[in-house]
Amino acid sequence: MIKRALATAAVLVALPVVTQAQSLQYPGFYIGAEGGGNWMFSTSTTTSFGATGTLYPALGWAAGGMIGYDFVGPRVELEGIYRSSQATVGGGPFNSFGASKDDIGILANVLYDFNAGGTIVPYIGAGAGIAFVKSSALGLSSDSTQFAYQAILGVGYNIDPMFRVNLDARYYGTTNPNLAGNSYSNNNISAMLSLQVRFGAPTAAPPPPPAPAAQSNSYMVFFDWDRSNLSEQALNTIRQAAGAFKTRGNARIVATGHADKSGPENYNMALSLRRANAVKDALVREGVPATVISVVGRGESQPLVPTADGVREPQNRRVEIVIQ
Repeated sequence: MIKRALATAAVLVALPVVTQAQSLQYPGFYIGAEGGGNWMFSTSTTTSFGATGTLYPALGWAAGGMIGYDFVGPRVELEGIYRSSQATVGGGPFNSFGASKDDIGILANVLYDFNAGGTIVPYIGAGAGIAFVKSSALGLSSDSTQFAYQAILGVGYNIDPMFRVNLDARYYGTTNPNLAGNSYSNNNISAMLSLQVRFGAPTAAPPPPPAPAAQSNSYMVFFDWDRSNLSEQALNTIRQAAGAFKTRGNARIVATGHADKSGPENYNMALSLRRANAVKDALVREGVPATVISVVGRGESQPLVPTADGVREPQNRRVEIVIQ
């Protein structure tokens, strides 16, 4: 019982590692949409004749999108984002009055993903570009073009190789806009949520190769990656093996399970045993007595096609049925 419990625990610990063996990121283009909250820092405003007041912003909002290229680790993207902020201006020679600031930023961003290809992907980034800023107050408005920059810290969640969700915090600023001779600092922090759609994911993996022609006493069944369920093709092969056993009369069957080298050894050993037992159960359903069937797990130790560690080879995900 203790050994069985330890083996079960080892398999459970290995499961997340095997999940990571399947990359969730591939080189390619992506597009995305984003939105969130924007908070402009309180700042002083200075008139052309030297008088100062204070600008007190309220929570604003931001929305935009991006198009980029993922190198799996580094990413580059072009982002367009709209920020809207409302504020109250007061102090100095000013009576309190409302103001608003809207800007459209177009920035080139460079980002770096940590744990690229995994499910959870922390990242950092920075960007620079231009901002078209519109400032309004007291019935007046002013449009100006400013230099824009930002720093980004976030975490992504790879739903699958095609879809990714990001949550990040940003420091965003521009050079100082002005309204009717009143200049002010435009520095913001933002919390942004985005959804990205990627186009670099490979197409569906090709089906495993057909089973080689069966010999009179040996049959081979193949499996999908990290799976122990039987395909219709595998069930047909098992029916042939069961029929051959019945014609032999007094015989025994050995079902030997194997795995490829894309996961940890202890996990692959358990997986190969699950595959062998799945074949045994199917043979029993075809009328073969359970008492004449032996199951063996070889893990990744005896590949049909030699590969490097970590390679997913379809012909190594198999169970060999030998009638003795």
